[in-house]
Amino acid sequence: MKKLVLPALLTALPFTAQAADMPAKAQACVGCHGADGNSVSPIFPKLAGQHAQYLENALKAYRDGFRRNDMMTRFAKGLTDEDIKAIAQYFSSQKAK
Repeated sequence: MKKLVLPALLTALPFTAQAADMPAKAQACVGCHGADGNSVSPIFPKLAGQHAQYLENALKAYRDGFRRNDMMTRFAKGLTDEDIKAIAQYFSSQKAK
């Protein structure tokens, strides 16, 4: 029984969900913003359906130190322009709920 419960539980957790087209580096976003960009917590903004250019600008601002948030800055520091573009495209293509 334990062997059946654990895999079923793990597949139900939101941070393990991954869409086929989700960029690998976007996995770090899932814990706060949800796999589809629809955060369930009011303290984390929803990314789903946002304009891609807005998301790109925001991530670059965190990365380059123009916007300040400790968690976002740590995450964004390791992103290239190509990573940021892919993440922004992914979340902008998701449906807002």
